[in-house]
Amino acid sequence: MEYGYSILMGIFAGAILVYAGIMALTGDYNILPVRARQSVKPKDPKKYTVRLAKVIALVALSPALSALAGLWNMHAALVVLFVTMAVFIWLGTRIMKGAE
Repeated sequence: MEYGYSILMGIFAGAILVYAGIMALTGDYNILPVRARQSVKPKDPKKYTVRLAKVIALVALSPALSALAGLWNMHAALVVLFVTMAVFIWLGTRIMKGAE
């Protein structure tokens, strides 16, 4: 299982990307977990859901990039995971500003 990390992270990233794609295509606010729906009451739920789908897809790129780096070096994969996750979450907060 030399590439076990890369395979698992690739599957994880793919699953998150599928979820983000379904959110973006349907725009259904009720697809979000109940806890998330209780904390935010947007004025335009469809617009909010599409923006959130963009952020989720962006953050899903972090494990995908880490999986690619894991094919080369495991230590580099962990660095890529944490650095890109921090950067993508920061970019996600910028995307979500004004979503309500």
